[in-house]
Amino acid sequence: MIFERTTSSPGARFISTPYEPEVNTHSGFNGVVNQSSFIRTRSGVNTPAIKGQSKQDDNVVLIAVMGATGSGKTTFVNLVSGSNLRVGKSLQSCTTKIQLSQTFDIDGRKVLLIDTPGFDDTNHSDADILNMIATFLATMYEDGRKLAGVIYLHRISDIRMGGVSTRSFKMFRWLCGPEALRNVVLLTNVWDGVSLEVGEARENELKSEDKFWKPVLDKGAQVFRHDNTVGSAQAIVRYLVDKYPLPLRIQTELVDEHKHLTDTAAGAELNRELMQQIEKHRDELKTLQEEMREAINARDEETKKELEMERNQLQAEMTSLQAHSQKLATEYNEQKERFRHKVEEYQRQAEEEKRRQEVAIDDLKQQLSRNESNSEAEQGRLQKLLVELQEQYDAVQKSGVFTSVGRALDNFFARF
Repeated sequence: MIFERTTSSPGARFISTPYEPEVNTHSGFNGVVNQSSFIRTRSGVNTPAIKGQSKQDDNVVLIAVMGATGSGKTTFVNLVSGSNLRVGKSLQSCTTKIQLSQTFDIDGRKVLLIDTPGFDDTNHSDADILNMIATFLATMYEDGRKLAGVIYLHRISDIRMGGVSTRSFKMFRWLCGPEALRNVVLLTNVWDGVSLEVGEARENELKSEDKFWKPVLDKGAQVFRHDNTVGSAQAIVRYLVDKYPLPLRIQTELVDEHKHLTDTAAGAELNRELMQQIEKHRDELKTLQEEMREAINARDEETKKELEMERNQLQAEMTSLQAHSQKLATEYNEQKERFRHKVEEYQRQAEEEKRRQEVAIDDLKQQLSRNESNSEAEQGRLQKLLVELQEQYDAVQKSGVFTSVGRALDNFFARF
């Protein structure tokens, strides 16, 4: 049985499933366990940080945002975080690489959202997108950082769960795996694009059909509605912010089990799809070649030219698909190593800049204390400069290591 209740925050509606893995009896929103530290066990006993265990030394809550292209991921991230990430306005994909929001506060917790590109990207292959996401997630997990949750967006205004949406959600499930689903929010938006009756009918179908969301809900995922208000977005993030961080399946496969990307559940599924498409094109090519022989025998030059164009197009598509499959098999390890080096490079630069700022701040403080006899104007100028330097320093420290990670993402994936 599935029942509904609204949260105490306006604008978000929580759909509870029979699976309630974490229950809190404190006042406010039910279904959340508060954790004072990401490296504290459920029993409250501190344990040493180990590889794959979330150390979260900068105490930033990490939440990934996923979904098909055009589902509103970046708009949601900007709304709740106050960021200014680029939002797509055309049919072309805009989020072509992983982007990090600025950190923001929810109930005294620092939160950072990870905006990811969809697998149906108009500019890059699915192999490129999987390599990119796998590289980022594995690097973060190796550094002891796990996700508090994942938000998957779906437009309720879509008439049906079409091929692109179905495929995108299937890849999402392979990435997450069953264990992490208790920390997943399935978020429907664009409710103003349909009547409430139509929207609820579509929502009920998504929740009740095995081919859609029911298997995920049975494993602990939750459904929210987003009404495009800040309060709604905050309520959704608030539900995840105190969740006990869990690794995604692709993280444990790549890091703990040392699997090659093509041997992970997501990689194997994508490679299987690529092979199916290649085989389909081979069959189509055989048919075209037979039709070309008939056209040659009939001396039908016009038909022959048309068939030659189709054949060349099919051959080009097959070559492209084979190249994408090869990327899965060869690029991940090298790409991850280069990305890690880039992150470490920016971390070193950040440490050097931090030391320079600290020296500058100390120098200004000493000037202010030594030169109390300075004019009021000079004292005011020095004090203003000190405040500005301190604000810059605090802003950088607030994001911690993710300032370096964000710079590495912007630089490293610029070639995609």
